[in-house]
Amino acid sequence: MTALVSRPVALVASAALAGVLLAAAAALPARAQSVSDAAFRATTLNLSAFGETAIAPDLATITLGVQNDAPTAAQALTANAAQMARVVAALKKAGIAERDIQTSTLTVSPQYVYEQNKPPRLTGYQASNQVTLQVRDLARLGQTVDATVSAGATNVGGISFGLQDPKTAEDAARREAVKALQAKADLYAQASGYQIVRLVNLAEGGGYAPAPPMPMYAMAKREMADSSQVSGGELKVRIDVSATYELAK
Repeated sequence: MTALVSRPVALVASAALAGVLLAAAAALPARAQSVSDAAFRATTLNLSAFGETAIAPDLATITLGVQNDAPTAAQALTANAAQMARVVAALKKAGIAERDIQTSTLTVSPQYVYEQNKPPRLTGYQASNQVTLQVRDLARLGQTVDATVSAGATNVGGISFGLQDPKTAEDAARREAVKALQAKADLYAQASGYQIVRLVNLAEGGGYAPAPPMPMYAMAKREMADSSQVSGGELKVRIDVSATYELAK
């Protein structure tokens, strides 16, 4: 008889415990919702601003190459390799380190003549080799380009200027961005009759990005009267920031 009585008691106790657990679980979302509501009820101000700094570049990136035509693909490649070797040697002599010279494209393509009412006629092959180089001494940039042309470079595709280490310029832009952001927040708070309680969050965007290459020469000439004059000008480094402030009366 005792065993028959204890079983319902155990069941009742288990049911009571389950009810307590369910009530606790239901309270968690309610408590989270309460915190969320409190944050929503706070008066906040969302703003964005940017900072910008100008700096002279200390790095130039140039693309240049050689192009050769020959009756066969092998002959075109052989001539192209020999001519490019002279160009690379001229670059090294001008002070360009091997780590700053990188092959970007190497192609061999058949050349055809197209005549009306006739099938295309193969006339030979064209080999093209293009390298991308970085010049870290901008005072010697024009002389470097001239040296490669004299050594056999047949085309100079473009030039872009950049920074070897953009961190200093980025940090200066960050300070300007935060200063502009704070000034804007103070203005809005004063105009609306509020005071800034705290900075809730701060996010950053933008940053240094190298400028795209600019056209330099369509086709390099072997005869150059004077050293080419190339000016780097100034680069602008921009940092964008956004923030949320909590306000109070």
